[in-house]
Amino acid sequence: MTKIVNHWIGGKTVEGTSGNWGPVTDPATGAVTTKVALASAEEVDAAVAAARAAYETWGTSSLAQRTTVLFKYRALLDAHRDEIAALITAEHGKVHSDALGEVARGLEIVELACGITVQLKGELSTQVSNRVDVAAIRQPLGVVAGITPFNFPAMVPMWMFPLAIACGNTFVLKPSEKDPSAANLLAELASQAGLPDGVLNVVHGDKVAVDALLEHPDVAAVSFVGSTPIARYIHTTASANGKRVQALGGAKNHMLVLPDADLDAAADAAVSAAYGSAGERCMAISAVVAVGAIGDELVEKIRERAEKIKIGPGNDPTSEMGPLITAAHRDKVASYVTGAAAQGAEVVLDGTGYTVDGFEDGHWIGLSLLDKVSTDSDAYRDEIFGPVLCVLRADTYEEGVRLINDSPFGNGTAIFTRDGGAARRFQLEIQAGMVGVNVPIPVPVGYHSFGGWKDSLFGDHHIYGNDGVHFYTRGKVVTTRWPDPSEAPAGVDLGFPRNH
Repeated sequence: MTKIVNHWIGGKTVEGTSGNWGPVTDPATGAVTTKVALASAEEVDAAVAAARAAYETWGTSSLAQRTTVLFKYRALLDAHRDEIAALITAEHGKVHSDALGEVARGLEIVELACGITVQLKGELSTQVSNRVDVAAIRQPLGVVAGITPFNFPAMVPMWMFPLAIACGNTFVLKPSEKDPSAANLLAELASQAGLPDGVLNVVHGDKVAVDALLEHPDVAAVSFVGSTPIARYIHTTASANGKRVQALGGAKNHMLVLPDADLDAAADAAVSAAYGSAGERCMAISAVVAVGAIGDELVEKIRERAEKIKIGPGNDPTSEMGPLITAAHRDKVASYVTGAAAQGAEVVLDGTGYTVDGFEDGHWIGLSLLDKVSTDSDAYRDEIFGPVLCVLRADTYEEGVRLINDSPFGNGTAIFTRDGGAARRFQLEIQAGMVGVNVPIPVPVGYHSFGGWKDSLFGDHHIYGNDGVHFYTRGKVVTTRWPDPSEAPAGVDLGFPRNH
């Protein structure tokens, strides 16, 4: 029997009424296992209305009330890690260990939200003038929305709504329709933790639902993670409708390997960062820049390691990489490999013909490694979002940095070297929002913020950390002057001497 995924509005499951449904496949088998309701504009209105009604009390609730719920929520998420991860594997395809890692990284932001009392402390200046004090406070925005991608169906939503609701907002989440089940479980567990009805709502859908959120007059802010073209559209459309926007886009993350680097460590890092989660992550290393004469040796070490990666169903404990999310995406990723040689690349590994015995209809692709890739080739210019690693050559450090900085993307980058001075120069000179030094995937911990530069970010705020708190609140400055008690009107005795 096909599973049905409906909306979560006002603290309960609400059946879809639009008549439109989307298929959800098991990437390992290619079979449609689930259908998800695709919301109409009216159904989005209902979710926003529930959030708006809940904000009347949640927006003025005490910090103690909010954090009590969040601590209970954190405990429930921890207890249901395996269940959440299993849903991710079933619909996204990533191996169970990757899915568990995703849940763990999402939990970091829930933990940050549990300690929100520190982040929401204001400022006070006393006696700025005679008997005048000035206080700066932060208050919630109201109803805010999140639009999240398929590649991290639990983690990215948890980058958003825990902080938003901790700050006193209410939230409408529109997750990817390709793997929707994890989002509903996150909402159900929040309700079990005591989150009031309507504070967190989930509406599933496609562009109809997205546009309804971007245009809705009661939505104050929109958070988005996805591809650069959609991020640009989200930012432009929501901003035109007067909303605050943080829209994180795509990436082409580079790893610069200097001649003094530990090549075994660099090769290990390149393989895990390029092929982990089947390359379907915005922080994947998709371009290695080998400096000097080390290129051939580094490519050989990467090839040796890549050939040993075991590909199979995500629920098989022996699998190290799973399938891609859809057959269409698999075919698009493969096209970059099949066309690479004609654009000057040396195809060291070609994974396009890979299948898994017994799962021939799954969305399989093997690991591909392209060497001596040119910067004007499709495989380099586009965000492939699959297990394809490009290796480029540079004669000098300066040439490598210039190559990286010429990319329109500026999400994350890394350098591998034993030289502290070179690493220091790199972190100052490189044009990217997140930098790793001998760390291939420099995703910040929860109490620092995540975000890129250039075409990898549209809006002024990065996500989670202090930037996330600032995004979900707005500042207010209060200037106060009180007369001294000794100046009380005649006949009113406050017990203060009149000659004070």
